[in-house]
Amino acid sequence: MSLGDRFAVLNAILNGSAAVFLLLGWLSVRAKRIERHRFFMGGAFVISILFLISYLTRFYLTGVHRYPGTGMMRTLYFAVLMTHTPLAAAVPFLAMRSIYLGMKNRIEAHRRISRVTLPVWMYVSVTGVLIYFMLYQWV
Repeated sequence: MSLGDRFAVLNAILNGSAAVFLLLGWLSVRAKRIERHRFFMGGAFVISILFLISYLTRFYLTGVHRYPGTGMMRTLYFAVLMTHTPLAAAVPFLAMRSIYLGMKNRIEAHRRISRVTLPVWMYVSVTGVLIYFMLYQWV
């Protein structure tokens, strides 16, 4: 397994872990378990930072990894990638704002932005894993 492939596996694991933490954080807040919610959302943020460091390192070391498939799978891959990429760029800003408002106990503002942040962040995390499988496993 090449270094780039190892980073790709790590990135998929980090994305999947972030998705699990996001789900557990959402379930915790729904159960009014605020300390658990903070733990899981903070964990999702740390995991996402580690993902970004790992992703940028892989990109620096190995460059762009082009999709080798053809046909319908190629079309599906690019459709997912074209939605994933701009939303992934927005996640750090949305997450930081959501976390800031939560830490400042500005709960109504935190809820409003989190109703956008959570589904976007979850989509990015899940599609990040999907992109890994499409790029490295299913071709």
